[in-house]
Amino acid sequence: MAWRVTIMSVRNIGYSFKWFFLAALLAGNLMIGARIYSQESPSNDGESAYERIALFTKVLEQIREHYVDQDKTNYKELIYGALRGMLQSLDPHSQFLDPEMYTDMKDDTAGQFGGLGIVISIKDNILTIVAPMEDTPGFRAGLLSGDKIIEIDGKSTEGLALPEAVKKLRGLPGSKVSIKIMRPKNQEIKEVELVRAEINVPSVKDAKILEDGIGYIRVIQFNEPTAGDLQTSMDKLQGEGMKALILDLRNNPGGLLNSAIEVSQKFVPRGAMVVYTQGRNEDQKQIFRAKGRYHNLDFPMVILVNGGSASASEIVSGALQDHQRAILVGEKTFGKGSVQSVLPMDDGSAIRLTTAKYYTPSKRVIHEHGIEPDIVAPMNPDDWRKLMIKRSRPLNAQPEPGEEDLSNVVDIQLDRAIDVLKGVMIFKAEGKSDVRLSKGK
Repeated sequence: MAWRVTIMSVRNIGYSFKWFFLAALLAGNLMIGARIYSQESPSNDGESAYERIALFTKVLEQIREHYVDQDKTNYKELIYGALRGMLQSLDPHSQFLDPEMYTDMKDDTAGQFGGLGIVISIKDNILTIVAPMEDTPGFRAGLLSGDKIIEIDGKSTEGLALPEAVKKLRGLPGSKVSIKIMRPKNQEIKEVELVRAEINVPSVKDAKILEDGIGYIRVIQFNEPTAGDLQTSMDKLQGEGMKALILDLRNNPGGLLNSAIEVSQKFVPRGAMVVYTQGRNEDQKQIFRAKGRYHNLDFPMVILVNGGSASASEIVSGALQDHQRAILVGEKTFGKGSVQSVLPMDDGSAIRLTTAKYYTPSKRVIHEHGIEPDIVAPMNPDDWRKLMIKRSRPLNAQPEPGEEDLSNVVDIQLDRAIDVLKGVMIFKAEGKSDVRLSKGK
């Protein structure tokens, strides 16, 4: 709370007092706030808070007195600009939200806005597509996980904050937006015009028995119905004689934390840790454990992951890997696992601040590290693009004139998962019932 008061003091006093008095008062507020908010000062902070705030206010007044366009020098816009820079300097997910942006964020409910069906993040300081969602404009345009968005409607995305990028990409269903992407694999640059649409994608698809009693379920995103839909699909497959399960989380960009926990607890014993969050202090640790009544522990399991598996997908795959409940096959996941808290300000603005990170039960940090699979099975982007198109078409459908013939496209990662489970089932049949593969540390 002290930090919040400090920021508001910057804005309110700046309108009516000379800079030297402002500097003194701000420095006093900041030093008091810093002592309350932080238990210890950084060891390399050689200058006092007073000197730093004095510099800030002096620059502020120099801008006010000498900048050529006077209409750009009102206190509100200057302070808002400084706050944007302050938050952006911390990490790509911490942001200052002016009152309009904060209102938009609160009003951003399902079905209210049209979108492209892509999940985006900031990676290596570049706006990056985490994953396109199936049967959406982004998916149909051939956008891939890892594509870098370098322009939106002809304007560079360099330095663009994540909430601002989201705001530019969304809009009324039926409206158009142009994006320019760079594909890292071959440095290809491509401009795509997309038509926004309402995004309504089921969270669970393609529940089926493949061969030798191996079940397959694809989870596309984690939302409120996901755990229930997954259980319904597993009940169906178990009724058809399922002996093992492949849970496909490839290109699943995540979703709700509660959904990830509810899915994880279906496969680990009651009371087992699923994930925990840790803030800057030890007392800011929060542990999430398995509960509930469904615990499917008696069949071998593989989880398919790739670079488009993020957030909630990484929580599930990391938990089941740590508990040696599932073997991970595929590629390293995206590495998106931080907690943002929204702190409202008195003037209707807010700050969105990273306050914690997610950790797997074995204390592996997810954010910017990702989850390494037990068995690496790489797939090049073009093969993945073809596979996505193929599985979006009706089964055994012939290509239309001009469409790409994808009949020979093979899912090498799925084939690898099937081979792994066949091997595990052979060992179990020979009486080696506790066959597990854990990631070497």
